[in-house]
Amino acid sequence: MPDVADVTFETRKSDHLRLALDERNEATGLHDLDLYHLTHDSLPELDFDEVGIAARALGGETPTPFYVAGMTAGHAAAPAINRRLAEGCARHGWIFGVGSQRRELDDPGLTVDRWGTIREDFPDLSIVANVGAAQLAESPSDRIVRLAEVLDARAIAVHLNPLQECLQPEGTPRFRGVVSALRRLTEASDVPVVVKETGCGFGERALGKLASLPIAAVDLSGLGGTHWGRIEGARAGESGDAVRAGAAATFRDWGEPTATSLLPARAVLPPAIELWASGGVRSGLDAAKLIALGASQVGYARPALSAALAGPDHLDAWMTQQEYELRVALFCTGSATPRALYESATLRGPHITEGKRK
Repeated sequence: MPDVADVTFETRKSDHLRLALDERNEATGLHDLDLYHLTHDSLPELDFDEVGIAARALGGETPTPFYVAGMTAGHAAAPAINRRLAEGCARHGWIFGVGSQRRELDDPGLTVDRWGTIREDFPDLSIVANVGAAQLAESPSDRIVRLAEVLDARAIAVHLNPLQECLQPEGTPRFRGVVSALRRLTEASDVPVVVKETGCGFGERALGKLASLPIAAVDLSGLGGTHWGRIEGARAGESGDAVRAGAAATFRDWGEPTATSLLPARAVLPPAIELWASGGVRSGLDAAKLIALGASQVGYARPALSAALAGPDHLDAWMTQQEYELRVALFCTGSATPRALYESATLRGPHITEGKRK
């Protein structure tokens, strides 16, 4: 007979997957990328076939500036979904973020997610391990490092989700000591550490707490896409938890939009910390705007999940579409590379003066 805790965990993760696909849990009305405009260059002075999308991430070269953000794990449907996403990422050269490894942290003997087979089958895939901040603060660093070692991961992501933890009936809103734990992890880990939000973005206060840490990247994951407060509110409503459901309704639009998070991040964080951007990214043009604002990598979650669930051919076509749209944006701004787009393209929008990203 399965353990009750295991059944509850799997049910929660299955609920998350189901509700993440519900458009009512998208904060799309708060998407701020439409406020930014890349200026068209009618004389790009290059040929379209000269345009490349290679970028840099985690101190090295990557074939593209794209990644699939960690989304789902810990339930029966997750291995097939993650394998399909991993296969697509391996084919296209995207970075692949795994879902939360909390269950493996609690019980290292569990193999429900079968990450090892993904590593064996896609040996060149860039994988980012994933653990929650609350678990980081309560666990020895060597146990966190082990999660990355099992995957031969290129980096470890620590996800921050204080709003979700407050609204989730099973949540662990214990964040005291997370900054110190992050520092200990960077000292113990042989691979880079990425700090990421989960859809609420970063304000200057939180960015300031990260500025002195030797982390490799911050994934801003801003407001504009899947909103985990809304998802937990839906779960609370289904279970009859009126208090959490009501609070989730109050906080349904809580967070800092993705592009709005990028500008202070460039001002507060040192240049050595890469800026990754996800949260409400829906096209290659969205990606181009974020790159122009200073992101070195751009991530997708729900759109990648939806494409993967439609089948491997659909996922392949969707990934190809994102890459092609980015190349079009580069060409039509006279930029041969993503780096050139950031350095020379003219961008108009909030808090930008004369095309410069201040």
